[in-house]
Amino acid sequence: MKTSDELILSIDFGTQSVRAVLIDLYGNVLQVTKTEIEPYFSAAPGWAEQHPEYFRDMMFENLRRLFSETGYAKERIKAVTLTTQRSTLINLDSEGRSLRPAISWLDQRLSRVGRYPGRLMDLALRIVNMREAVVFAVKNGECNWLMQNTPDIWEKTSKYLLLSGYLTWTLTGEYRDSVGCTVAYLPFDYKKQQWADKSHMNYRMFPVDRDKLPDIVKPSGILGYISREASEKTGIPAGLPLIASAADKACEVLGSGVITPDVACLSYGTTATVQTTHSTYNEVIPFFPSYPSAVPDCYNTEVQIYRGYWMISWFKKEFGLKEIQMAEQTGKHPETFFDAMVDDVPAGSMGLILQPYWSPGVKVPGTEAKGAIIGFGDVHTRAHVYRAILEGLTYSLKEGLVRTVKRTKVPVKAVVVSGGGSQSKQAMQITADIFDMDTYRPHTFETSALGAAINAAVGMRYFDGYPAAIEAMTHRGEHFVPDPANVEIYRELYDKVYSKMYRHLQPLYEQIREVTGYPPKI
Repeated sequence: MKTSDELILSIDFGTQSVRAVLIDLYGNVLQVTKTEIEPYFSAAPGWAEQHPEYFRDMMFENLRRLFSETGYAKERIKAVTLTTQRSTLINLDSEGRSLRPAISWLDQRLSRVGRYPGRLMDLALRIVNMREAVVFAVKNGECNWLMQNTPDIWEKTSKYLLLSGYLTWTLTGEYRDSVGCTVAYLPFDYKKQQWADKSHMNYRMFPVDRDKLPDIVKPSGILGYISREASEKTGIPAGLPLIASAADKACEVLGSGVITPDVACLSYGTTATVQTTHSTYNEVIPFFPSYPSAVPDCYNTEVQIYRGYWMISWFKKEFGLKEIQMAEQTGKHPETFFDAMVDDVPAGSMGLILQPYWSPGVKVPGTEAKGAIIGFGDVHTRAHVYRAILEGLTYSLKEGLVRTVKRTKVPVKAVVVSGGGSQSKQAMQITADIFDMDTYRPHTFETSALGAAINAAVGMRYFDGYPAAIEAMTHRGEHFVPDPANVEIYRELYDKVYSKMYRHLQPLYEQIREVTGYPPKI
């Protein structure tokens, strides 16, 4: 195994934990410290908030633990980089003190629509069948809720930052953030990858003045330098550069080695996504932007299944006690036992088919959508349900990739899968069979941290561009080849059943909504 003396310190702040990861220039993950966090507290139903200082202190604690446990010399660390969860927002006053708890990306509160979109825009949006999607975004804009419900807080807000920008400030004292982190209900021009001017639709939807927003730096640029105060609280050597990376999903794509549009990256996490990387801007679904890539001036198309692999966690909690106990007793990963559970279940789960819309979407699926399982018979067991969940999620992601390819006109020839769900061999084989493509794992599960480290390595000029860095720092892990017999079964089920389910069930979902009031209309 090749190694290098130079190390990158990647900080990966996710929804469930914060990690500090030491990575060398060959992509070797040399050390990881992980600290579980409390994602949020709820002061009211549907709210999800956390104190910014809690995020800061948990990061500091985790970094101190890394340096107390590591045997690697600090002098080998040449740069620091940071990737975080998306769309968690923080209000700071002119002294840099938080004015209220951060609003997490999991928060479900809604604002009023207010004056937007106005009569003419409202008519235009109705004509193209996008009014509900735009109104949904306006109502979900945290800034709109804050302006309407806490005007005194908004008036005192000097800086309105994403978690990535807040942690950058705590480490460097600079109000800066990465272009690659700017995924939120903010006045951001996704096509130009800069803050939107006041005539832009996104500014009208989310009217945050420019002086409240941080300066933004392209991935691989310098955000600042580790301050003496941050050094004392973390153990990071003062003066090290903090290099801009991107949000966790974008870093996952980069850390999986996906920088060309002919390879797709699937993320099997709490939110499951299918993404591709392009040098040109595409909207796979009209009015839904491509997000900034971790590669400067590039874009990630994204179709997501909200609460995607959350369904696996739900199944384990409700029906998997035996397998979880066996994992605890043996020290093995739970996926080992869940995979064994479905070994004897054939492809297609004997006709049990799941539509994974456990939470309603906006446009695809619509806000009325619900989850569904059809095809039950007396032969079905919990093992069939588990396999049907894996298959249903993969059908849905395939549908997203089909839509992506149709829009971008770039065929995809291989799939790389990252995230916790990729640890399941059954999930990986099902992916290969349903997509009918060679499917790979990355060489490490720490793909977000690795993607951030690649940004730092390029920013430090250790490589002459991203292709060279990808070649050196990413490697494909286990390879899964489609099984021809399973491919045929899945193709028929996808074409004849799954692809038609939503269309046929959608009128019933509307009736359920009318009767029960859930999900509420936008």
